[in-house]
Amino acid sequence: MAVIPKVLIVDDDRDFRASVKALLESRGYRVLEAESGHDGLQKVVEDPPDVILLDIMMESSFEGYGITHSLRFRDEYAAYRGIPIIMISSLEKSPDDTFTMSPEVEMIRPDAYLTKPLDIDKFLKLMRDITSSAHV
Repeated sequence: MAVIPKVLIVDDDRDFRASVKALLESRGYRVLEAESGHDGLQKVVEDPPDVILLDIMMESSFEGYGITHSLRFRDEYAAYRGIPIIMISSLEKSPDDTFTMSPEVEMIRPDAYLTKPLDIDKFLKLMRDITSSAHV
């Protein structure tokens, strides 16, 4: 029986979530949604995904960098550290370009970084690569 990869989209843009969800579901993924960082962390604990798509800048004060730091370094989320995080943002600069290399950058480094609007082919290839390596 084939494993259906589960993806959590954490983004405060409802239209973006809906369009990415429709795209991924059409390719056989199971998709969960969260409209805030706090909601996203709760969903990770309730139903751990195989990959997280994470917006950097959200309207709430708890944005993508804080979520990434929580998942990677806070003890209460230790069981979820291995979940790949793909940051997706309208910001052109990746975390590595935005911050000088320091221990703080290590705390917020995602597994991949993509910009909006998404390059669909690049995005789908990345999703296949990440989810296939997660189910080996």
